Amino acid sequence: MTAPQTTDIPQPPMAPAQLPDGAQLVLRVMPLPADVNANGDIFGGWIMAQVDLAGAVLPSRIAKGRIATVAVNQFVFKQPVSLGDLLSFYARITRIGNTSISVRVEVYAERNPTELHVVKVTEADLTYVAIDAQGQPRPVPR
Repeated sequence: MTAPQTTDIPQPPMAPAQLPDGAQLVLRVMPLPADVNANGDIFGGWIMAQVDLAGAVLPSRIAKGRIATVAVNQFVFKQPVSLGDLLSFYARITRIGNTSISVRVEVYAERNPTELHVVKVTEADLTYVAIDAQGQPRPVPR
């Protein structure tokens, strides 16, 4: 009896993409048909909500407790997002204050799985504040 042969499953070629230095992958999601706007692209508000969720990951770890979004300092849609795109959200802390934490979020879309193409679709800067049980600002642990 011969051992079964194994075959290597071909991996898609890595698409050339300039991913953000020092950032961590904090969220990966694929939009659904319910997330489409009247133009047939993914609704910008849905993307904004995902950026807010992704942006909160690192500050919540640092704050070691509740946080709240206090500012969207910048939000740029660079390209439309389409059904079938797989979105990857990368976050990097840009500032830690006494009670607040600022984050840069960059969103990349993986398109066309047969000939993988990765493009940056969104970038944003957000600020979160650490809050106590009463919703009041509290110091960020050092």
